[in-house]
Amino acid sequence: MAKSVLIVNPQARDGWAKKKWPVIEPMLRDALGVLDVQFTKQPGDGVPMAKAAAVAGAELVVAMGGDGTASEVASGLLEAFADSPDGEPSCSFGYLPCATGGDLRRILGTPAEMSDAAQAIARSKPRAIDAGRIDYTGHDGKPRSGYFINVASCGISGLVDHLVNEGSKALGGKATFFVASLRATFRYKNALVRIRLDDQPSYEERIYTLAIANGAYFGGGMHIAPDAKIDDGSFDVTTLGDLSLLEALRLGGLIYKGQQSRLSKVSSRKARRVHVEPLNPDEKVLLDVDGETPGRLPATFTLLPDALLYRG
Repeated sequence: MAKSVLIVNPQARDGWAKKKWPVIEPMLRDALGVLDVQFTKQPGDGVPMAKAAAVAGAELVVAMGGDGTASEVASGLLEAFADSPDGEPSCSFGYLPCATGGDLRRILGTPAEMSDAAQAIARSKPRAIDAGRIDYTGHDGKPRSGYFINVASCGISGLVDHLVNEGSKALGGKATFFVASLRATFRYKNALVRIRLDDQPSYEERIYTLAIANGAYFGGGMHIAPDAKIDDGSFDVTTLGDLSLLEALRLGGLIYKGQQSRLSKVSSRKARRVHVEPLNPDEKVLLDVDGETPGRLPATFTLLPDALLYRG
């Protein structure tokens, strides 16, 4: 296997990656050298591909696609590291953004242009970033686990993701998520949940959204956790509480600017471990994990400090 592996989602940005691949490929090989290029065929493929690359001894594994593809590749690497004798990162992670949302690009400081992003990977040295592990309930009701590098949340955000992923993304990231958020606002009912942060006493709260943020942005540019940093060893836990319809509509004008704290029902705390469960066990409160909807509450979110080595 080549020292550098590139995992490409050809369907990224509504097929743009596949259409432009003949132009992109020589540019990437010129910037990054010898590449083992692998194409995903369906959602989820990035996880086993990245894990296999790490196990086979790759020194650099790069995701090309949207935030979901990047999350899959990072998750595969984290699985490989967890299975290794010392549990430490054995290779670096890179990202070539070809995204609808573009939140991870903002958080990592990755250049928007593909050629610039490739050059940034080639020039940079690895730096440690945090990640998160999530133990949750799958749609089938069975226990599941996974990883995330940006934001995991529950509440209306899970419904928004469902609406985004079932429709076209041709409008672009911000518009796609905005329209889905508006649709979800009129369908969602605030969920009553029990929350426990680290070893503190649990408390009950009715939520519009609860975000466990490793990074600062989600949902196509929503500045959900303005103080969050991907390498500070802590989650920023942002609670959008029992918002009324009017407050929810007002939120849309504030959250892209990171000004949601102007609303009295919004709060933020720091934690390294978060457990959330619905008070009504029959209520299905959907999860949003790096832009995907893998399941629902109950869920436990655990910070993994310095879990990945990022180049870019």
